[in-house]
Amino acid sequence: MPALWIAHVTVTDADAYGRYAALAGPAIAAHGGEFLARGGRYVQLEGKDRPRNVVVRFPSLEAAEACYHSPEYQKALDHARGASERELLIVEVTD
Repeated sequence: MPALWIAHVTVTDADAYGRYAALAGPAIAAHGGEFLARGGRYVQLEGKDRPRNVVVRFPSLEAAEACYHSPEYQKALDHARGASERELLIVEVTD
């Protein structure tokens, strides 16, 4: 069953976060991830407002979780730590 990786981000260091993004994209693609939304227009209805919102579709919850824990993604994530405030979750898609 497909799953969505949903991230809500406030970037605090654009240069470091750019390094994260350059490495994260290939790591995500290597695990079957396909970007559905990345920093587009949005409307905040509830909760904490984060100006960058990302949605990635993966073949399964397990593939999304494996991507997160992969050495390639963790290397990318090293650049995001301290360069952003983030929330990230994975949710299965239901029919």
